[in-house]
Amino acid sequence: MPSLPLLAALATILVWGLNFPLQKALFGLMGPVAFVGLRYLIAPVCSVLLLWVYFRWNWPRLARAEWWKLLPVALFGQALHLVLAAVGLQGSTPFSASVLLACGPVFTLLILRSLGVERLAWAQWLGVAVAAAGALAYTADKLLGGQPGAWAASAGDGVLLLAAALFSYYSVASKPLIQAHGGVAVLAYGTLLGTLPTLAYCAPSMAAVPWGQLPAWAWAGTLWSVIGGGFIGWLAWGYAGAQRGVGRTAPLIYLMPVVAGLSSWFFVDEAFSLHKLGSAVLILAGVALAQFGSRKPPIDSPPGE
Repeated sequence: MPSLPLLAALATILVWGLNFPLQKALFGLMGPVAFVGLRYLIAPVCSVLLLWVYFRWNWPRLARAEWWKLLPVALFGQALHLVLAAVGLQGSTPFSASVLLACGPVFTLLILRSLGVERLAWAQWLGVAVAAAGALAYTADKLLGGQPGAWAASAGDGVLLLAAALFSYYSVASKPLIQAHGGVAVLAYGTLLGTLPTLAYCAPSMAAVPWGQLPAWAWAGTLWSVIGGGFIGWLAWGYAGAQRGVGRTAPLIYLMPVVAGLSSWFFVDEAFSLHKLGSAVLILAGVALAQFGSRKPPIDSPPGE
């Protein structure tokens, strides 16, 4: 019988995969930027509750220099990442978003290599090349097909890759803070730091939404997407990694595009060509090779959007 940590990891993958078509549907009602703004009305409450559950009133104290280090991580690695991921998903498809956001570990390796923190094994360089070739084939196919909206779809895919790179920046830049204060504190404090700037950016889009006319499922779906995917899912994934080990848990993330693709096909009738599926397999194979092409533990995993 599967262990509880394994069940927690698989349940998290299911929630994260289903989140892609759910968010796509929600964007059709309120737009991606307004959705992120609504998320930043809910997430601070979740962050405070999370800090209270873990630390009661003894919240971790950060030095002034640490707050200054956390600020760009919160603004770019968290807030801007979420905005770009949402905008990219709006211009692309749920399956494409899940595949391209999975490129995060490749960007992390490249950032670490450029900073001189880690040398890459030849297998990892090969994985980077394979993933890049897959991403190029994946995005170029839409342009070469000459279909209406091809440029918009390719632009959406490009934005998704940029969002993946920003999450990689978050993974690298937040690591010293996480080692010092724990992932819960960094996630919660980062969310709180990014709240006011993000709401200021999203306010015009939020003002244009007829909130009173939204169906009940949209509110329920938003709450589930933010709380279930963004916080409970993150905690469950961290629990699974701590109990099973990161090396045994991280490969399960490659099931997420499978869940996203099947749910997208079922709920929004997304079409899958052989070229699209082949390019996706190439991307995921390259990411896996880049991430696990050495004996060192994997560096990061994509977040649940």
